[in-house]
Amino acid sequence: MSLPHALILHGLGGSGPTHWQNWLAGELARHGGPVDVPVLTEPDRPRLAVWLDELRGHLAAMPVSPSRERVVVAHSLACLLWLHHAAGDVDEALRVDRVLLVAPPAPDYAGEPLIREFLHPVLDPTAARRAAVSTRVVTGEGDPYCSLARAKELAEALRVDLDVIVGGAHLNADAGYGEWPAVLKWVRSDRTSLTPR
Repeated sequence: MSLPHALILHGLGGSGPTHWQNWLAGELARHGGPVDVPVLTEPDRPRLAVWLDELRGHLAAMPVSPSRERVVVAHSLACLLWLHHAAGDVDEALRVDRVLLVAPPAPDYAGEPLIREFLHPVLDPTAARRAAVSTRVVTGEGDPYCSLARAKELAEALRVDLDVIVGGAHLNADAGYGEWPAVLKWVRSDRTSLTPR
């Protein structure tokens, strides 16, 4: 089977050049995989309604093919964006095969006023399955935006698998996550658990 068509979604402030999301996009493109890495409007001052419209536009643009999966890889704030999308009135044409939610903030995280609109998404396993055939959450031990207990609660509420990266913190460039072969392996095959870099 061909490499999936990947949509890679950044969090608050975007993903810098040394972030694993940019590395992943480069690796997928180098191996001939179609990849979409949008810069969402005003990444430093996100608006939920704007980002939802943009997300759905990018999903609508992903071609449907029996030989190529459609995969979404979201980091941080984009995980909450995805959950809001899933809880909405999702057009069947926007449904994807797999979603990876990396380092989601706690759904009630109050430490960053800029993400207030994104908080308290509906955690509905039926809605999650309506938006994607399968969803997986990966969290870093010591993530300042989401405790391990809260990440487990999130995964349990959605009834999805959770991978915990020991010492992974927020799984970003500051935590040493530039090259991350495990995430590339997951994009290639959902049977791969996420492991440290």
